[in-house]
Amino acid sequence: MRFGQWSKIKVSLIVQKYGGTSVGSIERIRAVATKAVAAHRAGHQVVVTVSAMSGETNRLVSLIEGVSDRYNKREYDVVVSAGEQISIGLLAIAINALGVKARSYLGWQVRFLTDSIHSKARIREIEGFRIREDLEKGHIVVIAGFQGVDEAGNITTLGRGGSDTSAVALAAALHADWCDIYTDVDGVYTSDPRIVTSARRLDRISYDEMLELASLGAKVLQTRSVELAKKYKVPLRVLSSLQEGGGTLLTEEDELMEKVIVSAITNSRDEAKITVLGVPDRPGVAATIFGALAEANINVDMIIQNISESGETDMTFTVPRGDYQHALETLAIPVKQIAAREIKGDPTIAKVSAVGVGMRSHAGVAQRMFKALAADGINIQMISTSEIKISVILAEKYMELAVRTLHDAFELDKDAGDRVIAR
Repeated sequence: MRFGQWSKIKVSLIVQKYGGTSVGSIERIRAVATKAVAAHRAGHQVVVTVSAMSGETNRLVSLIEGVSDRYNKREYDVVVSAGEQISIGLLAIAINALGVKARSYLGWQVRFLTDSIHSKARIREIEGFRIREDLEKGHIVVIAGFQGVDEAGNITTLGRGGSDTSAVALAAALHADWCDIYTDVDGVYTSDPRIVTSARRLDRISYDEMLELASLGAKVLQTRSVELAKKYKVPLRVLSSLQEGGGTLLTEEDELMEKVIVSAITNSRDEAKITVLGVPDRPGVAATIFGALAEANINVDMIIQNISESGETDMTFTVPRGDYQHALETLAIPVKQIAAREIKGDPTIAKVSAVGVGMRSHAGVAQRMFKALAADGINIQMISTSEIKISVILAEKYMELAVRTLHDAFELDKDAGDRVIAR
């Protein structure tokens, strides 16, 4: 839907979210202001959520690390949340300069109430009365994404990409008619266009497929934002703030989607593998290992357990690469407690995944995937599946080749009607 078409539809409450690239300069902030004002002048109520200007959060993190490499997460949130204060103020000024009233608010001012897990907080409640009052007065309301406040009044942040979650949560709380996520790409693609030049933009994708893609490494949307959109049935579009276009609509799946076996291939370098060798085969050892990781707030993804004839077990699992050293340190004592023989790891792995709701109703997807990888000499180290996803762990050096191989194998460069359904 182009902005010029807004006058042809009913008056709605719209939440728009703009990422750091979209507000990365004064010129781009003015362009965002123009988009918001266009929607407002078409008669809609408009709430805008923005990130910090491109590169600003990284700059703030570097300042923190320059002071100390052992910083308190509470103070980390105080510092990194400052970036959004600048962008919301500048955007409100730009909107006012176009003749429309605008008010900007930080997360604590409109009370994005969160838990107290600093740098990874989750939203519990949004008090929307202040926003609604301003909307009724004809204001465009500009809200800082990425941040909130806990019950004790401490500033919290939602993790990288948290502005997406802020926008969708806001849309749900305000019962918005839809939420538009503006970024530097014009939608969701069948694969990363930087790796696969023939990748196509998808007009529509199901919440479940997007949830898998987001959790598997696609950088278009934060996983939590997709979870919220699905839970509260928020109509969600991914659009480019730098060019016009229809973008990609996230919606509930339908029969047409189910006819497509694989919708996209995604990849992630943010992976590390840890193996605990010689684990005694007795109750409680797995709880000891993964309990220690949970207490350290380290997420575990894929898990494989092999039991030998001697009664020993080898456990292999993956963690985010940024948590790799922390995980090894965390497990040093538990591994001794359970009398395991050895712990080793590999931070040079990658994950490649095929995603599609059509997998629920079509057999042979795994065989087709593994055959294609084998033909190109790509060894699979680990495998994980769900109803609509197959993921493999492989050496990082083969990641891009694997992505291109699978994109070709499932003919994702073609329209759905032109693909070979089964082999």
